[in-house]
Amino acid sequence: ISASVAITFSPLLPSTACLGGTACVVTGQPFDTAKVKMQTFPDMYKGLIDCFVKTYKQVGFRGFYKGTTPALVANIAENSVLFMCYGFCQQIVRKIVGVDRKTKLSDLQNAAAGSFASAFATLVLCPTELVKCRLQAMHEMQLSGKIIQGHNTVWSVVKGVIQKDGPLGFYRGLSSTLLREVPGYFFFFGGYELSRTFFASGRSKDELGPIPLLLSGGFGGSCLWIAVYPVDCVKSRIQVLSMAGKQTGFMGTFATVVRTEGEYAAY
Repeated sequence: ISASVAITFSPLLPSTACLGGTACVVTGQPFDTAKVKMQTFPDMYKGLIDCFVKTYKQVGFRGFYKGTTPALVANIAENSVLFMCYGFCQQIVRKIVGVDRKTKLSDLQNAAAGSFASAFATLVLCPTELVKCRLQAMHEMQLSGKIIQGHNTVWSVVKGVIQKDGPLGFYRGLSSTLLREVPGYFFFFGGYELSRTFFASGRSKDELGPIPLLLSGGFGGSCLWIAVYPVDCVKSRIQVLSMAGKQTGFMGTFATVVRTEGEYAAY
């Protein structure tokens, strides 16, 4: 979602990506918080409205903005690295396909470049997302009895990770994050570029106004989440539930979800 907002302004400028990521967190954090809560503790909530109502009654309005600081850092860092590397990866794709560096890439080739760029963004995204997700689901971890005392601040979560697992503890769920980002941004950039091509109708894509770009970014974001949402669900569980002790990896967690909750539980 953050990238789909950021890219509507400019696909290549990291500074603009930062503004897009910040705007996304300010407006979308409550929905992201509900997503993480429902992904990690599906038995506690019947749906989005039920999650909103219970969160407000139990924690208050501030409960919707738990993890806002790491979310801001995550969005800004991810979008900055993603769009900075996007141009570099486009040049790599040009070398692979054997075309001049000024040649415009096809929509499929741009999708491949975006997918490559997302691998770099994952390295800065995973640690901040881990802290964010843990803060968002801390109340549920206490309610479920998985932990006795939760952490209420970014620093307390960071300190807890370092004390328990060391610096590498911030990269729990890295493989799941890669499995989400790399194919996800192939669909994102592919959907975005295809949508821009549709709106351009033979004109240059650079001539498109803000509304077509906004719709194209939204379409790209939708393509991303439809394709990789189950992977994101597994990632959230790994990063949150590992607070209570050793957590199985991606395949083990995915198999457990399917076995205990059904094939469509990840959605």
